[in-house]
Amino acid sequence: MENVEEEKKALNFIEQIVEEDLKEGYLSDSLKFRFPPEPNGYLHIGHAKAICLNFGLGERYNAPVNLRFDDTNPSKEEQEYVDAIKHDVTWLGYKWDEECYSSDYFQQLYNWAVLLIENGKAYIDSQSSEDMATQKGTPTKPGVNSPFRNRSVEENLDLFNKMKQGEFKEGEHILRAKIDMTHTNMLMRDPIMYRVMHKAHHRTGDDWCVYPMYDWTHGESDYVEQISHSLCSLEFKPHRELYDWFLDQVHSENLRPKQREFSRLNLNYTVMSKRKLMQLVEENLVNGWDDPRMPTISGLRRRGYTPGAIRKFIDTVGVSKREQMIDFALLESCIRTDLNKTTNRIMAVLEPLKLVITNYPEGETEVVMADNNPEDENAGKREMIFSREIYIERGDFLEECPRKVFKLGIGKEVRLKHGYIINGEEVVKDAEGNIVEVRCTYDKKSKSGSGSEESKRKVKGTLHWVSASHNISAQVNVYDRLFTVENPDGDKEVDFKEFINKDSLSVLKDCKIEMVLKDAKPQERYQFQRLGYFCVDDDSTSENLIFNRTATLKDFWAKKK
Repeated sequence: MENVEEEKKALNFIEQIVEEDLKEGYLSDSLKFRFPPEPNGYLHIGHAKAICLNFGLGERYNAPVNLRFDDTNPSKEEQEYVDAIKHDVTWLGYKWDEECYSSDYFQQLYNWAVLLIENGKAYIDSQSSEDMATQKGTPTKPGVNSPFRNRSVEENLDLFNKMKQGEFKEGEHILRAKIDMTHTNMLMRDPIMYRVMHKAHHRTGDDWCVYPMYDWTHGESDYVEQISHSLCSLEFKPHRELYDWFLDQVHSENLRPKQREFSRLNLNYTVMSKRKLMQLVEENLVNGWDDPRMPTISGLRRRGYTPGAIRKFIDTVGVSKREQMIDFALLESCIRTDLNKTTNRIMAVLEPLKLVITNYPEGETEVVMADNNPEDENAGKREMIFSREIYIERGDFLEECPRKVFKLGIGKEVRLKHGYIINGEEVVKDAEGNIVEVRCTYDKKSKSGSGSEESKRKVKGTLHWVSASHNISAQVNVYDRLFTVENPDGDKEVDFKEFINKDSLSVLKDCKIEMVLKDAKPQERYQFQRLGYFCVDDDSTSENLIFNRTATLKDFWAKKK
């Protein structure tokens, strides 16, 4: 009994709806879901929630899930976006049953629209858009009928056919459903079903110049595909009444799709509007849709996020009926947990400062053994070269270092990771007074892992390093939040672009990295010790290595706030 209760508690409210439907007569082999993106941009992390929900239901109930492109607006849709969406869904680890397009049903949708006209349920309106907006009323004021509402069936059919034949200009006529201009739900006040658009479609070319609206297309497409549960985000809840009305006018047989709504995913320090993301891209405020600062799936992938981390994040957020703002730190926590288990550790110095060990023999080197990943006992070890001259992080040295600051300083000791204890002796400065070299001495009996008493001596502070004569140079892109405020959309009187974080990207040149990464390939991920998790960029080559910071080792952003 306890297991049954635990299973019941584990169900989200959408799964509970499905379970109730099964109890009330739905056949399990009638279950069918779909993910229906519009190909007018790249998918973002909010879409990942819908993807995981629909495909997750498919996995849970062994039911098919269609990938359907809602391609009814040729002015905004492109094949590039179709290809990107397919790549993203596949990368997340899901397989769809059928690849469908609303454009597959253009003729059927047109035929059903003719049926509505014949039944007196639709008419051609010839008002201007301004007049239509006025006569539609407000939420507190009922609308008034269009002067063209009572056109004869014959005239409506003739005009609709001429619209299809391309005899009218855009905006000259539209097809509206005839419902109720006094309805409390403004979406039911004779909504538009078709408009004239003289634009080539990415699949159908110039075959059509009338295109169906979303509300007419969506439910009918669900019916054609026999989708059992049409799951939408909460902003479509007022559309459900219209969704059902359209189905009522045409269909009385077969399975009727059921629309249900869930809360969308809102992430702080970013924007989730496709229109605003498009602005960022078109105004060159970011470097394309896959810029690692973008919340797009392609951007997160390029930044180094894994499918597993994104799916874990979506699972942790859960499915709810109420809108909520999710902290970006939760997403970063999921990727840290994932990469901590799977990435090899590497020494990398992002802002190099040369350090010379004056009492180390000139011209000599030695091999230092280091664990690839202490979290994975099968990861093995790698060889590092230790030499008289090495690089450390510039930020790890202070000429006058306070006692409680665990950095190298003059007269102060630290340990080099996997190496020796060193003591700062003097600095070399350039003409402007900048430190260009640190000289120190080492305790040759203090090598880590040697077993000597000196090797066990405790000192405050351990630094990572790279041999000055055995390293590769690379560019490292350090990313931070794209916006400086939690909710860039929060103030409607201020353009969201005013809140762009001008320090969201720092490009570090000539960073020094272990030789073992000389052949690193795009999308390979590593932990740079003490610095964070990094991914090889898609544009990286063996001649020009580029790494993107995926996440810091800890959440320093929370401390900033």
